[in-house]
Amino acid sequence: MERMEEEIPDSEYRAHQHFITNSEWDYEGVIAKVATDTSHLMKVNKEKSGQPTGLIIDESAHLKKGDKSIGVCPQYAGVVGKVENCQVGVYASLINDNRTTLIDESLFLPAKWAKNRLRCQKAGVLEEHIQFKTKPQLALEMIDRALDLEVAFDWVGGDGLYGHNSELRNGLQSRGLFYVLDVHKDEKVFTERPVLEVPNKSHKRGRPTKKAKPNIDPIRVDQYIKDIKDEEWCIENKIRKTHKGWKKLKVHTCKIWLLQNEQLQELTLLITQTMDGKKETKYSFSNGGIDQYAAKEYAYFQCQRYWVERAFDDAKNELGMSDYQVRKWNGWHHHHALVLMASLYLLIQKIDLQEDAPLISVRDARILMIVRLFGTDKDMQKRLKQMEKRHLKRQFDIDRYYIGSAEKLVKLHPLKWPQIGLNR
Repeated sequence: MERMEEEIPDSEYRAHQHFITNSEWDYEGVIAKVATDTSHLMKVNKEKSGQPTGLIIDESAHLKKGDKSIGVCPQYAGVVGKVENCQVGVYASLINDNRTTLIDESLFLPAKWAKNRLRCQKAGVLEEHIQFKTKPQLALEMIDRALDLEVAFDWVGGDGLYGHNSELRNGLQSRGLFYVLDVHKDEKVFTERPVLEVPNKSHKRGRPTKKAKPNIDPIRVDQYIKDIKDEEWCIENKIRKTHKGWKKLKVHTCKIWLLQNEQLQELTLLITQTMDGKKETKYSFSNGGIDQYAAKEYAYFQCQRYWVERAFDDAKNELGMSDYQVRKWNGWHHHHALVLMASLYLLIQKIDLQEDAPLISVRDARILMIVRLFGTDKDMQKRLKQMEKRHLKRQFDIDRYYIGSAEKLVKLHPLKWPQIGLNR
């Protein structure tokens, strides 16, 4: 806001601060409009790409000082990989092919905050929001909001925090939603359907149990993988395109059973392993049938979670998602509503300029917008030439992974760059 005051004539810092912190404009309405507009955009993209659309859930931390900002406390921050003083938000994003943007957010309120009503009231939290909810519970609420808004998506994805949570998985199942959720390597499963039976009491001491127990023991998924035979893996060489060639994976799927509340639940276990460099193994649970999707399709659903990390990178590095100085509940949500709106706007700009500049990034679109607003035609031409040179280098680097032959690379025609109209 200080930078805005410096750059924009007749602007005033306190007015910006009031707009973010104390004014009562409807951030929920803004976020709902972002979600519905993104849904329409992804429907159009789906028609072109032929790929399904995913709704991906993930959390992200914002490092902060002090103890007054709403929800701040020492807690795990993935951005630094350790416990730090921070705020944590849970986010939903829509993804189709390589298009992604954030469409919803929820601030995680730690238990120590939820138990201190006075502290919450000082931070502007309304009474109905002063309660502890787990991150998976917040995720399910965001999914319900998306359903109420008729946001279109084909599957739900998330990392091990969400895949491990049976409440979330059962909630998705009861809503008729298909999911592919990552799980941790120590997750225990039955690879054969167990028989539940009340064990016979063979000794006299203690009360006889009436609880049915499985007749076989579950196994950790990282132990199960050791017994998979070579012929039980599928080698998929073209999962999705990356800047370093096609993503290649070994894929294994099988039926598994989980025991929950004395009831057996049949799911599909998906295991993928990278084939080059350091082997990276991922495990996922899905409520899709073993024959409902091919191994390659299951792997695609799993690896599309990559794009939510790119959405976070763009939102933080280019749109200042973590760069705010507000303490209250409304300020946090107002700021995030604006970031989500800006993120969608720049995605639209990328799509509009895609034909002229296939490698345009969020950063490129942001810089061009700033130059268009505050620069001259000469400044715009300078930026376009810089972008053209940068993109040509990047395209050459991409092509060498796909073509593999220096001789063929040399024969490639350089990219053609029509001038991007300044009126855009």
